[in-house]
Amino acid sequence: MSNIVAIVGRPNVGKSTFFNRLIQRREAIVDAVSGVTRDRHYGKSDWNGKEFSLIDTGGYVVGSDDIFEAEIDKQVELAIDEADAIIFMVDVETGVTGMDEDVAKLLRKVNKPVFLAVNKVDNSKRAEDAVEFYALGLGDYYTIASINGSGTGELLDDLVKALPEKEEVIEEELPRFAVVGRPNAGKSSFINALIGEDRYIVTDIAGTTRDSIDTKYNRFGFEFNLVDTAGIRRKSKVKEDLEFYSVMRSIRAIEHADVCLLVLDANRGFDGQVQNIFWLAERNRKGIVVLVNKWDLVEKDHKSVKEYEKAIKKQMEPFTDIPVVFISALTKQRIYKAIETAVEVYKNRSKRIKTSELNEVLLPIIEHYPPPAYKGKFVKIKYIMQLPTPQPQFAFFCNLPQYVKDPYKRFLENKLRENFGFTGVPVSVYMRKK
Repeated sequence: MSNIVAIVGRPNVGKSTFFNRLIQRREAIVDAVSGVTRDRHYGKSDWNGKEFSLIDTGGYVVGSDDIFEAEIDKQVELAIDEADAIIFMVDVETGVTGMDEDVAKLLRKVNKPVFLAVNKVDNSKRAEDAVEFYALGLGDYYTIASINGSGTGELLDDLVKALPEKEEVIEEELPRFAVVGRPNAGKSSFINALIGEDRYIVTDIAGTTRDSIDTKYNRFGFEFNLVDTAGIRRKSKVKEDLEFYSVMRSIRAIEHADVCLLVLDANRGFDGQVQNIFWLAERNRKGIVVLVNKWDLVEKDHKSVKEYEKAIKKQMEPFTDIPVVFISALTKQRIYKAIETAVEVYKNRSKRIKTSELNEVLLPIIEHYPPPAYKGKFVKIKYIMQLPTPQPQFAFFCNLPQYVKDPYKRFLENKLRENFGFTGVPVSVYMRKK
C-alpha cells in the first residue's frame, strides 16, 4: 500500500498545478476561475524512490452559501482523514487571508505531518514576503513555484522522510469501467451508491463533475477501477474552456476504458446525445452496458421494461446485442446487477476462442450459407482465426476477400455471437486473402 498525501488550501492558490507537476500529467483541470476542482482527484507520484498517492482537493471555504463550496468542504475533510501527510498550500501574492486561517485552524487539530507550502514564490522579494505565514502557527514553511517546479525538491525531500513505512504490494493492472453519459443522468449517484460513501460530489445541477476520477472497487468478489466522468454535452453547448476540458476528459476516459457503463435518465430516454456517446464507445471497440437510471420515477403503467428496452435497441441498430439494466441509484435498485453485467461484458471482451473450435462450428454454417456470388465468381472461406487483440477480432481467410460485402460480414458476426456469446462487445470481422 502506498502512502496518501492530500493537497489542501483555499480556492485558486495553485493546488491543481502542483498536483499535475507531481504526477507529470495534466490530470486535474487548471483554470484561472476559482473553484474549478470540486471532487477529490487521485494520482500517483514518487520521489527519491518512494511512491505515494496524491489527492488534489477543491478549495476550502468556511460558511459559504454556495452549494458546491459546502460540498467541497466535506470532500476536503474526507481527504484529510484519508491522508498520511498533508500539504497546505497558500499564495504569497495575496498573503495570509481569513480563509487560510480557517484551514490552518482545521489542520492544527490533525495529528498528521502538515507541510506549509507558500506558492508563487519566484523571486527574492516574494521569498521575503513569505515570512508572514509563520502567523498561521504551523511552524516552518517551504517556498515553491508550482508553475515551474522551483523549490519543490526540498519540500518533497522532507515529505517522503515523514511518510510512514508501508508494506509493498505489487499492484496488478485492473480492468477499467468508465461510467459515462450526458450531464445530470445520475453517474456520480450510481458510484456513491455502489461504494457506500460520498466519494463524489452529487447535486441536482448539471455538470457538477468536471474531471474523470478513478475509484478502486473490490466488493462482492469483483475488483476493478470505476471511472466517474464529466457528462458529455453537444458541441454546440460547450462554450467555456472548462466545459471543453471536461468533455475531453470524458472522451479520454472512454478511450482508456475496457467497459463503458452508459447511464441515461429514464425520463429523457435514449436521446441524440446519449446515442452519440454510445457510438463513440462502439467506435472505440469498448464493452458497453446501458443503465436506465431513475426507473423508480417512471410510471410503470405507461412504459413496460420490454417496451422501453425494445425502443432503445431500435435506436442502436445494427449493434443491438447490448445488455440493458433498469436501475435507481437513489434506491439502489439493481445497482449490483449492473456491476455483475459489466463484469460479464468484460469477460466477453477478453474471451479467446480456440482456432479449432472456431473452424468446427463456423465452417459448416458457412458451407450451408456461403457468401453470394459476385460477377459470376464464388467466394470460398477456408479458414478462421481470432486475432491477438484486446477486443474480439476475427480473420476469415478466403479466395476473393474483396467480393464479401457488409451484409454477409454482419451475418458472420451474428453467428459468432450466437455460438460464442459476445454480448455487449463490438466484434470485428476481417476478410483476408488465403
